[in-house]
Amino acid sequence: MGVKIDVPSGSPFTIGNIPFGVISTRANPSLRCATAIGNYAIDLTVYCKRGHLSELGLDISFDNIFSQPTLNKFAVLPHAVRQGVRKKIIQDLDDAKVEEECLVSLDLITMHLPMQTGGFSDFYCSLEHCINASTSTPLAYWRTTGTAIPKNWFYAPSVYNSRVSSVIPSPQPLRRPRGVYFKDGDVPTYGHSQQLDYELEMGYFVSQPVAYGSKLDIATADKHIFGFVLLNDWSARDLQMFEMKPLGPFHGKGFATSISTWVVTMDALSPFRCSPKTEQDPSPFAHLTWPRKEDGAIDISLRVTLLRRGKSYVLGTSNLKYLYWTPFQQITHHASAGCGLETGDLLGTGTISGDAIDDQGNKKELGCLYEVTQAGTRFFTLEDGTQMKYLEDEDEIVLEGWCKDGNGQTALGFGNCRGKLLPALED
Repeated sequence: MGVKIDVPSGSPFTIGNIPFGVISTRANPSLRCATAIGNYAIDLTVYCKRGHLSELGLDISFDNIFSQPTLNKFAVLPHAVRQGVRKKIIQDLDDAKVEEECLVSLDLITMHLPMQTGGFSDFYCSLEHCINASTSTPLAYWRTTGTAIPKNWFYAPSVYNSRVSSVIPSPQPLRRPRGVYFKDGDVPTYGHSQQLDYELEMGYFVSQPVAYGSKLDIATADKHIFGFVLLNDWSARDLQMFEMKPLGPFHGKGFATSISTWVVTMDALSPFRCSPKTEQDPSPFAHLTWPRKEDGAIDISLRVTLLRRGKSYVLGTSNLKYLYWTPFQQITHHASAGCGLETGDLLGTGTISGDAIDDQGNKKELGCLYEVTQAGTRFFTLEDGTQMKYLEDEDEIVLEGWCKDGNGQTALGFGNCRGKLLPALED
């Protein structure tokens, strides 16, 4: 006998969502797969043992798949199979067939990294972010002689390979990193970073792999994306500036990347597909041209909040659809040289900024403090008059994301991605 689950108003985990994640509990410390609805996780190992997915009539051991400590074995299944599992869960919830034994209060679970990830690449694909960063100071590291934005940026998505070892699950804290930076303008100095920043991004995981030596047809790119998470690619701007020439960022970008832990699937996001905000000029190469304008982007609202000394400050908002280069173009470009992509690989969208302004004429859709403070050259004034440039020890950053229905109400959400900055290790 199942139970009827009420979903509280404003909950990110609606019946239109059904995200997937990896949980453990004190009562059962084994890592296993789950989904979320309202204030509960559905333990999919228990759900399978109750025989629900055997009704799909597939010769697949879902018991084994959902008993794994990651979602990889589920994500690699054909899209139609994953879609069928999600539909069956939704139907059982609608019909109140999910037994109470399957449910675990969200307050009682520990969330873990959802995927085993072999590769992580981070893009730089927001035109607004690029403009703000390029014009904020003549010392901006991406400025080239005679032009604020390099010509090549408009012809292919910019991207670099980052570190997997420092991808951490929300709400795990992180430490201020150490490295080499220029003190007083040009004096190389080793010590802890003085300019710690966040980046408002999203990430997405690869489902079906792309074989080494092959390429990806952009028309099928969305079928190779398992789902999306919120992503904060923490940045030490002073270390980053020191490292940019000649080879690019290292410690400045590789010490921590926080992600939210519930993966919202492409099926859940399907109703929120839309046209990209910006028309690309020049037109992209044929292999990067999405076949339809109306569903080339995804409408996901984003917000970043600072928690400091018991107070909360909204630092900015944005939207995934603002990206100049879309996730479908990003993943296609990534695979275009034949490097291959594996199930569980993580791709970061890059900082997502917009161009909206508030009543005082200030930009309000800035995705990092580097933009807000114009590369640390001016203070940013918080709502209570507090001034800041970069993050202090014990600051906590919270990213949120959600999709709205036609009435402007939250249709689904991502939970949050949070991380607290701890002091650097002592010498």
